[in-house]
This record gives sequence, structure tokens and C-alpha cells, in this order.
Amino acid sequence: MTHASIFPAHGKATESWPFWSVLVVDDEPGMRNFLVKTLTPRCQSVMEASSAEDGATLLRNHHVDLIILDIALPGLNGVAWLKELRDQGFSGQVILITAFADLDTAIEALRAGASDFILKPFRMPQILNAVQHCHESARLARENFVLRHTLSSSQCASNGLVGHSPAITQLAQTLRRVAAVNSTVLLQGESGTGKELVARALHAQSPRAQGPFVPVNCASMSPELIERELFGHAKGAFTGATKARDGLFYYAQGGTLFLDEVAELPLALQATLLRALEDLKIRPLGSEQLLPVDVRIIAATNRSLQEEVAAGRFRKDLYYRLQVVEITLPPLREHKEDIPDLVQHFMTQLAPALGASPLEITPAEMAYLLQYDWPGNARELRNLIERSLILGSLNVSALYSMDKPEAGTAGRHATAPATTDLHTLEKQHIRTILDSVQGDKTQAAQLLGISRRTLERRCAEWALS
Repeated sequence: MTHASIFPAHGKATESWPFWSVLVVDDEPGMRNFLVKTLTPRCQSVMEASSAEDGATLLRNHHVDLIILDIALPGLNGVAWLKELRDQGFSGQVILITAFADLDTAIEALRAGASDFILKPFRMPQILNAVQHCHESARLARENFVLRHTLSSSQCASNGLVGHSPAITQLAQTLRRVAAVNSTVLLQGESGTGKELVARALHAQSPRAQGPFVPVNCASMSPELIERELFGHAKGAFTGATKARDGLFYYAQGGTLFLDEVAELPLALQATLLRALEDLKIRPLGSEQLLPVDVRIIAATNRSLQEEVAAGRFRKDLYYRLQVVEITLPPLREHKEDIPDLVQHFMTQLAPALGASPLEITPAEMAYLLQYDWPGNARELRNLIERSLILGSLNVSALYSMDKPEAGTAGRHATAPATTDLHTLEKQHIRTILDSVQGDKTQAAQLLGISRRTLERRCAEWALS
């Protein structure tokens, strides 16, 4: 009689899992030898043990993604050990195997947390299909986690660059060259220039495009939290850690980890990140295990890392490690010819989501948009288009302190600005926004599409309160 796993195979097995480590636990040397020989060419590492106790010893010192576990073992049996593993926070996949089983045993195995259940004797395609099923389950779990993580922050969904200016054309050419290699990339540019958009474009054009893209905003989390988020933690590593959890490095396996606002990392964590980049291994918080990782790093900052290094706030060795390829993104004021394309792009992108009809932009309105200096760059333009779609008209008067329109002139056809000096217009615009929110700089920065730090710097330069 031929036995198969309780889960049907979904197509032909991939038969290659280069980022996976496997532990085979069986008291029969012949079965261990068969499984080790079958899986070793297909996995990152394969270990073996003859008992649950020996397997537990290996788990204390090594990361394992999958355990192939016999039920009938000397000492602690496989089901009992699986229950202990789940209670201890082990989240990996487990395939239970046995020569003697009935329906009750299979049900008990699944309740204990088994991913699959196979009856002996089995053939190579059957175990490979079972491993493939476990690998797919783990991949889907990672993708779901990454999706929830991505949706929890405001991300632009587009992976393409918008515009035809020389600056954007040159940037696109650079990205095509850089995407093909695995080197670390450092993106620099003002707030709102689209650093995450560029990081996503790099990922989408790279050989890692089928892997996950995992964005992390280093400025949005406390030092304690970001270490746990990046590297994961063991059960009991801190108060409230009731179970182990993998970090974002692990979830980005085979793909790209995007470290936005990397200059905000505390010095102690910078040292940990440097070790991870040099060794391609991470150590979860509270764990003794080193987990191999295969991740491309793209970092971004709107601050000068050279100045941060000189001020002692950023490690020089980490700066050089991140700066293998450095790309500076141009501010919008340096490629204003792309504004019409960006307006159309944002209109097409946002109107369906808002349930609004696209707006018709008059030549006079476009002239205002082209003249404005855009201190918040493309993000500020996007915010303006979103607000205009919600209100039903493009309120160009929000960009300038303007003369009142003549009687009978519609609000959308306002008169020209009193000055054409770009710095003066920018200063007037920021003052107008600040006045409209009674000086609340946090709210003003959100309306402008820039960071509060950038707004405060502009206010200090112009002595604005």
C-alpha cells in the first residue's frame, strides 16, 4: 500500500529550498540517512538526531525552519515533544512520520501543531511534496506578515518612476544598472523626493523581484522596539515576550530590506546592524542562535550621513558599508518639467480610491504649479492633488498668498501671485499654512507634506514663529 501525506500535493515539488534549515529526528539510522541524503542538496543545512532529547539540544544552538519528526522515539515521543516545542514558542514547520498510525493519532498530531503527517514507507516525491507544502505555508505566512506591516504605514503602491526630465531619465538608467547587482544601496535626498518609491523600483527590477520587499521606518520606533522588529526575539527575552517571533530580516529572506531614515538608528543598534551586514547572520534578542540571512539592504536618509559621522552620531564603518552605491534623488524644484506627468499620475492613482472624478487642470493653474518651489517635493504635490480631489477643485490659492480675484472671477481662476521670486513664494506659502492651523507645526508639516524637522529648519532660516 502506498501512503501519502494528509495534505495533497499542489503541483510538482520545487525540490530546492536554499534558505531553509532542516532537522531530522528518527531513531532508525536508515531513515535518517535517506532523509539527510535527499534533503542536503536541496536545503541550506540538514541536521539529524536519534531522539527528542538530542533534537532539543541541537535546537538550543541552531535555527531550524523545518523538523521531520518520527512519532515512535525512545524516551519522549514525537507528539509529546511537538507539544513542548509549541508551548516553548517554536514557530517552524513540523512533519510527523510514523509506521503505525490511525485516525486518532493523525488528529492528535495536528492538534499538537504538526504541519503534515506521513505514513511510512514513503517515497522521495512524497517527502519532497510534503516539504514543499511546508515551505509554501511558511512563505505565505511571511508574505501575510509583510503585507500587514506594509499596509500599516502610508506607502506608495507604484513601482515605476514618473517623468521624462533629464534628471528622472538619468535616475532610471542608474537604477537599471544598480538593480542587477546585489550591492547595498544608500539613497539620499530631501523629504518627499520618493526614496521608498525608488527602493521599490530597484527591488522590482532586481533578480530578487519575486522575494519580499520589507520596508522599515527607523524613525518611527523606539530603540528597544526596532531591535526586536529587525532581528526578532526569543520567548522570555523581555517582559511580555510570551512566544518567540521572527524579525523583519528573516521575513525579507531572498528579498530586499528597506531601512528608511537609517540616520535615526541609535549607535548601539548601528553596531548590531553592521555585524549583521558583515556576517550575513542575525541573533534574535535573548537567543544564542545565529540565523543566516540572504537579504539585500537599501537604506535611505534625508540627512547627510557624512555630517552625522563627523558629529559622532553615525558610525563611520557602517556608513562605508551602506555607501557601496550612493544615489542622490533630485528635489522636485530641479525637474519641474515632470509636474504635469506627476499631476496626472496622482490623479489617476487617487481618484478611484477616493471615489472622485479627475479634475481638469487649466493652463493658468498648471502655470502656478510649475512656478511654485515645492519644499515638500512630490509628496506635497500628491497631498495637494488628494485634497483637491476631495474638495472637487484645484485650490491653487493654497499655494500662495495671492491678490483677491476680480469680481465675477471664479476661485479656480485666481490672479497671478504678487511676486515671482521662488523663495519669497515658498516663505509666503509656509506662513499661510502656519496661519491656517494657528501655528501648529506638526499639523502644518503634514499639510505641506514635509517633516516637522524640515519645517522647523525653514522657519528658523526665515525667522518665522
